[in-house]
Amino acid sequence: MIRAYITSAIVGTMMLATAAIAATTGEYSNMCTMGLALGKDVQTDCSINAQIDGKTYCFGSKDAMAEFMKDPKGNLAKAAAYYATKH
Repeated sequence: MIRAYITSAIVGTMMLATAAIAATTGEYSNMCTMGLALGKDVQTDCSINAQIDGKTYCFGSKDAMAEFMKDPKGNLAKAAAYYATKH
């Protein structure tokens, strides 16, 4: 009986950890989308992010996200073009 509780606890913890990782996974391998739009690779932990058309985009800072949001379509096109050529 104790073994069943321990196994359940371990499985539950693993599921929560997996959900936490999935929740912070963004497009472009978690690189800052504004950085990509500027032609730079900036890795992030995706703690600052935005949902656009059902996809998660990560940012290295709140300032980067604010700058990106001034022209999301244009910046997303630049980011996609840069990422496609470099990755």
